[in-house]
Amino acid sequence: MGHLNLPASKRIPRNWRLLDLVSAAFFGIVILFFLLVFTPLGDSMAASGRQALLLSTNADPKQRHRLVALVEQGQHQQPIEACPADAVDHMPCEDPRRNSQLSREMNFYRERHCPPPEETPLCLIPPPDGYKIPVPWPESLEKIWHSNMPHNKIAERKGHQGWMMLDGPHFIFPGGGTMFPDGAIQYIEKLGQYIPIGDGVLRTALDMGCGVASFGGYLLSKDIIAMSFAPRDSHKSQIQFALERGIPAFSLMLGTRRLPFPAFSFDLVHCSRCLIPFTAYNATYFLEVDRVLRPGGYLVISGPPVQWANQDKEWADLQGVARALCYDLIAVDGNTAVWKKPAGDSCLPNQNEYGLELCDESDDSNDAWYVKLKKCMSRTSSVKGEYAVGMIPKWPARLTKPPARATLMRNGVDVFEADTRRWARRVAYYKNSLHLKLGTSAVRNIMDMNALFGGFAAALKSDPVWVMNVVPSRKPSTLPVIYDRGLIGLYHDWCEPFSTYPRSYDFIHVTGIESLIKHPSTGKNRCNLVDLLVEMDRILRPEGTVVIRDSPEVIDKIGRIAHNVRWTASIHEKEPESHGREKVFVATKNFWKLPSASN
Repeated sequence: MGHLNLPASKRIPRNWRLLDLVSAAFFGIVILFFLLVFTPLGDSMAASGRQALLLSTNADPKQRHRLVALVEQGQHQQPIEACPADAVDHMPCEDPRRNSQLSREMNFYRERHCPPPEETPLCLIPPPDGYKIPVPWPESLEKIWHSNMPHNKIAERKGHQGWMMLDGPHFIFPGGGTMFPDGAIQYIEKLGQYIPIGDGVLRTALDMGCGVASFGGYLLSKDIIAMSFAPRDSHKSQIQFALERGIPAFSLMLGTRRLPFPAFSFDLVHCSRCLIPFTAYNATYFLEVDRVLRPGGYLVISGPPVQWANQDKEWADLQGVARALCYDLIAVDGNTAVWKKPAGDSCLPNQNEYGLELCDESDDSNDAWYVKLKKCMSRTSSVKGEYAVGMIPKWPARLTKPPARATLMRNGVDVFEADTRRWARRVAYYKNSLHLKLGTSAVRNIMDMNALFGGFAAALKSDPVWVMNVVPSRKPSTLPVIYDRGLIGLYHDWCEPFSTYPRSYDFIHVTGIESLIKHPSTGKNRCNLVDLLVEMDRILRPEGTVVIRDSPEVIDKIGRIAHNVRWTASIHEKEPESHGREKVFVATKNFWKLPSASN
């Protein structure tokens, strides 16, 4: 048989031989080696690999556990990696991507839902590109840096109502709101016709659905401190703007659970177009407002349904529920209604069309950490002593007078007075010997992570600051005393992330940090100090200060971890007048940034 001759261009190429494949692989490895060693690509890939290791928590929880252990033991030499750039505003327990899959009933999906630790990335939240040290108080009440939170949605949608506007490199805040477009100052003056504002009778307020918290911001000049809250929602960053302005605020949704406050805390509860359906679900939301409102306190609702078009039934129902609880309707001024809460339980049980009843005597009305809302009225008789508005001392006398609820603890009055004296000494030591920035324009927003009676906050009364007093949910419930003395705070479990945005606080203080992670009965760790310090770093501003008081052994542990969270730290002796074995750990959060994409 003859052979078929093809043109050279149509000949079948020969197969690769083994030697050819080996040679190609060798040269490929050599080229890759030079790329990794002698070009920035190698550094980039290494960093990406380390970050992937830190962020791939779902893939291998054991690996995350090993990393935590290395950091705790001081064997992880490099700082913990930075989170990705799109995580600059990350709130672990209010993550829309995670929570959007949950039930919409009673806004359950907008409440806090925390991922388990093994699903939480072990990384440090970076500041946004262009971040600057915040505008100091009180200038921050009216303007902040746009680059610190470049979210224009509220300015675009609410600027005509005076919420906020973009002005060059700043957001400016004219002080308006949907129900007070002419400004919070005029609105507060109007309310002053019906409620005692500015004479010390009212001190603590709760502003529900606060927007950018202008109402709370301008109440401060009247010596009224408002806890402002709003959920993370489509407006984006309402609470973040409020905190950047130096106004007390907290991310929160009134949904299926009690608010994280004790009973009878607030002298004033305010809703300006908060759109809470107070009479829905058998008036459950109104009953929760009643639980946290101090007897003799005031409730102000502006906006729907108060004399609102096409909401006659809702307005009638709201008045009916208030009557059933014996609230006194003081005034209806346009779309604003003002009620005064009665001073006792004398109203219920009464027959009423809403079937409202008193809670069982076994109900602890102060129990408010992950507790479901209850369709009953909290008993004021469950609390002994005088604590109604008008019966407790006016501000500022109430700050230092032991309140009736302090007596619920063994030797409570003595402990309260000793705590007040102790913190006056300690704060003086912080300022005069440790030269901390307390009392300067560098510090406005402060958190006390383990507040007891709020003695640390009380010692800062003359400083231009506000303090978020946190009472750990597994410790004795001293938060009612904090509110009775005219301070604010909430319950929290420090084995979970806090419900605030990154970079919320200038100064974080904690006494007995290891007690926050231990089980009170067994003494075993429920979580770890590495995750806790990473969370503290998340909510601390660049160049912010951390002060931790604990035993020398615990302070040594904290010192080993501090390097990994990029803090510059020093350890000091306690003040001479104090007893015990405490050391004082002081750290500054370094102002680091993500490398730019071009680098």
